[in-house]
Amino acid sequence: MMSRRALLLVNRHCRGGLVDLAEIGGLLERCGIDAEAMPIDDAAIIGDTIRAHRDEVDLVVLAGGDGTLNAAAEALIDTGLPMGILPLGTANDLARTLMIPPALADACRVVAEGVVRRIDVGCVNDKLFYNVASIGLPVEVSRQLTPQFKRKWGVLSYAIAAIRAIRQLRPFRAEIDCGEELIRVRTVQISVGNGRHYGGGMTVDEDAAIDDHLLHLYCLKPRHLLRYALLFWALRRGTHKRVEGVLTLSGREFAVSTRRARAINTDGELTTWTPARFHVLPAAVSVIVPEAYLMANQGGRGDPARRVGSSTQ
Repeated sequence: MMSRRALLLVNRHCRGGLVDLAEIGGLLERCGIDAEAMPIDDAAIIGDTIRAHRDEVDLVVLAGGDGTLNAAAEALIDTGLPMGILPLGTANDLARTLMIPPALADACRVVAEGVVRRIDVGCVNDKLFYNVASIGLPVEVSRQLTPQFKRKWGVLSYAIAAIRAIRQLRPFRAEIDCGEELIRVRTVQISVGNGRHYGGGMTVDEDAAIDDHLLHLYCLKPRHLLRYALLFWALRRGTHKRVEGVLTLSGREFAVSTRRARAINTDGELTTWTPARFHVLPAAVSVIVPEAYLMANQGGRGDPARRVGSSTQ
């Protein structure tokens, strides 16, 4: 069987800079993938690197966290190349959504033996996101999540940063246009999810899927500190739509405006500001997923899956 050619882009800053390119390349080679490994120090060059190699490879393998994957989204849409994921970040929420195993050797086997599935991508003000775009509390959390902070606390860094942010939280007023009505709210957080997980394993909605061609919005009203702690478990499971004081909506498009411009976090990075228009790009990116993902999602809701190695065109 002829080995497939892959462009392997490795974020050297993930896992505290302890990433071994030779180890990753060797694991992929043993799985039948001929990988051209390139270290990445600046996420801004990922898109141009993918475009420059579009005619030389069969797929792109990204080793890093959600920020690394996000930086590749536009180029993957442009080139149509399928993406393999090696989850080496702190949260790895897209990998969690797609049920890609965290162990490096297991993730390499998924790249080699998995199935190609087309997934949706969210867009807000021309900024793409796989997982979630948020206003309010998650923005304050992101500002505290420096690389040093994440290296020190790992996945716990999200919970610690959230507790600190809640103490400094100030409610704000917003208008949510869902097409059929204009909803005015006083809130501490508005999140619009495309995938299922975000923030180190929080769940956008218990019914959300990254191939359902929908965005899932939730809005949190201000509450006392203890009630935030109780709400945490509902947010973890995605059952918060059953909690009093939580507004939830699903649709293909939303618009959100605020009295003053407020920052928006997309997949962990501060990228744009309100006023904001959100929409979904259905089946925009091809990604290699394990059989377990298809079984858990009954084959998925969007376009049919196909085996790795079949035509990408």
